Amino acid sequence: MTKADELKPRDIIFHPVHFLSLGLGSGLSPFAPGTAGTLLAVLLYIPLATLPLWAYVTVLVVGSLVGIVLCDKTSTKLGGHDHPAIVWDEFLGYWLTMLFAPTGWMWIVIGFILFRLFDIWKPWPISVIDHKVKGGFGIMLDDLVAGVYALVALQLIHYYIF
Repeated sequence: MTKADELKPRDIIFHPVHFLSLGLGSGLSPFAPGTAGTLLAVLLYIPLATLPLWAYVTVLVVGSLVGIVLCDKTSTKLGGHDHPAIVWDEFLGYWLTMLFAPTGWMWIVIGFILFRLFDIWKPWPISVIDHKVKGGFGIMLDDLVAGVYALVALQLIHYYIF
């Protein structure tokens, strides 16, 4: 198969598994698909934020477990590890960032910025996970750890600054 013949994310978007792993299509953005996916995660967070804590945590756990399978299937279909169009992991990483977040648009924006910074910067051990842990588990894990870092940073900002 030549480079021109390779399967592209837009070729598989209509399959339900790939539609989800491609972030409902947000991962098809030609510019910064991870950021586009996180922006859609912000919009989806707004109704999620109204859930009781137990339900929100259930969404995180189930979404992460399902994400391992979704991301693995799409990654395999596209023939490479963690294709940029796979953004389901950004959804869950951002939603994890916002666990226990104070209410208000300021916190939604701060959470977005913190998550994107940690996801792009990839401080240790995120960088190790990104390079060493393969498959759907690796795709999900590096963003979930970035989400934990961003969650901690958000809580520290709330506690010490605002």
